Amino acid sequence: MAYQHVLYEVEGKVGTITLNRPEKLNALSTGLMADFDAALQEAGRDQRVSVVRVKGAGRAFSAGYDISGTDAEARAERGTIYEDRERLHHNLERWLAIWELPKPVVAQVHGYCIAGATQLASLCDLTFVAADARLGMPSLPLGAGYVTTFWVWLVGIKRAKELHYLLGQHITGLEAAQMGFANRAFPAERLEEEVLAICRRIAKIHPQLLRLEKLATNRVLEIQGFRAAVLQGAEWDAIAHFTPAVQEMQGRIRERGLRGAIESWQKQG
Repeated sequence: MAYQHVLYEVEGKVGTITLNRPEKLNALSTGLMADFDAALQEAGRDQRVSVVRVKGAGRAFSAGYDISGTDAEARAERGTIYEDRERLHHNLERWLAIWELPKPVVAQVHGYCIAGATQLASLCDLTFVAADARLGMPSLPLGAGYVTTFWVWLVGIKRAKELHYLLGQHITGLEAAQMGFANRAFPAERLEEEVLAICRRIAKIHPQLLRLEKLATNRVLEIQGFRAAVLQGAEWDAIAHFTPAVQEMQGRIRERGLRGAIESWQKQG
């Protein structure tokens, strides 16, 4: 099936989903997320595929949620706090579909991987990064709790709080691997070949055994409360969206554009 915002290709037993809005650094628009969801389900049904690889086209894996253009206008009209919570919850369920897919999903991260893109990467079974990749949080305070809950499980509460209290701070791919967010970092020029080799090696295992191994290891975190903690991020974020602080920041974006809003916020005392 052809998609507008992602590419889906199969080589051997490896299915590859490529985020394909390179002119926007693969920002996660409503359309891209819908296409990703559909492509992921297609990969899950595809009998040729044993392992799914996720990567980004162009200069970045993804710059995170699209907070410009029509998506920004839609978010500005959030409706009630309950309606906003439902929208956010739906997005989280999309990412959890990676967790639930009966096949291993491997993230191949290069360039920028910011905010919402880290949710996607963290829910993949394995995450490999370019050593010079840049991972972290957005540069503006536009919510609370939505992304943080993913990071806590991987890097611990202290590092997660540091990244979320110091907005705009990025870590390199090498640091992400050292912290435990990623499995391993490779030189950027070798990332593609290394990740493909890993995927092909995984694909040698029978799909039934891969499915059982994924279920067994995922169950450990679910018993510890992983799913509930991730989903409650929708409530915290919906509450944050209705605070005067976030509404004022949304106003700055509408008036000055994203770059202007970032510059004005960074200058304030």
